[in-house]
Amino acid sequence: MPFVPGTVSAARPRIRAVLFDLGDTLVDQRDFAGWTEIARKVYLDLDPDALRHAYLEVEAEVDAAPPRLDREGRLVDFWRRTLSRAAGREVDSETAGKFLAAVRSVEAPAHLFSDVRRCLDELATGRRRLGVLSNSTSEAGVRRLLDRVGILGYFSSVLSSGTEGVEKPSPEIFRRAVDRMGVRADEALYVGNLANTDAKAATSAGLHAVWLNREGWGFGEDPPEITSLLEVPLHVRRIENGR
Repeated sequence: MPFVPGTVSAARPRIRAVLFDLGDTLVDQRDFAGWTEIARKVYLDLDPDALRHAYLEVEAEVDAAPPRLDREGRLVDFWRRTLSRAAGREVDSETAGKFLAAVRSVEAPAHLFSDVRRCLDELATGRRRLGVLSNSTSEAGVRRLLDRVGILGYFSSVLSSGTEGVEKPSPEIFRRAVDRMGVRADEALYVGNLANTDAKAATSAGLHAVWLNREGWGFGEDPPEITSLLEVPLHVRRIENGR
């Protein structure tokens, strides 16, 4: 249509960068069978399916209402609540701490989710910058894990809360991530497996965001919900088309 003086044509948004959470988004390090064996060392007889259900329930509860503890305290509290629910009886913090120490003493399995490479390949073909932003111990550790599963080369930027000294859901770590990727917040999409700590926190920092809920139905709108990373390129196109 011809230009009409006094009207403004809004430019369509362009997603120039896509950032991902690490654990339970790109890489699966959950080992419910192995964890039940470790639990026996602290005199807990658990069923792997019961542990899995307890883990997912507590994860969602902590995401909605995180306890006011430091990182180590939150991890011990997470496992105390998870083990208690799986065992059907109260487990104390000392036992949970011993369990956590035993888990850390063995190398965790690392399995790339089956939808990861196709998602990354399609995004890279569209000349979008890719990054990882994770609440984790260190950037070096994140890089080692990405290299171990064979996808480190996809990412131009890797941030870890342990190295940065600030963690999700703080807006600051999202701002650092987009700054280092050389894009504005509204030119970036964040993908993570937690509705609040990942998706809503990224939105609060000015990014676009989507919640990867592999256990869900994909119908959620607040935040936008997907069930597979294969939906990410489509979501990017929807944003760029104003839908």
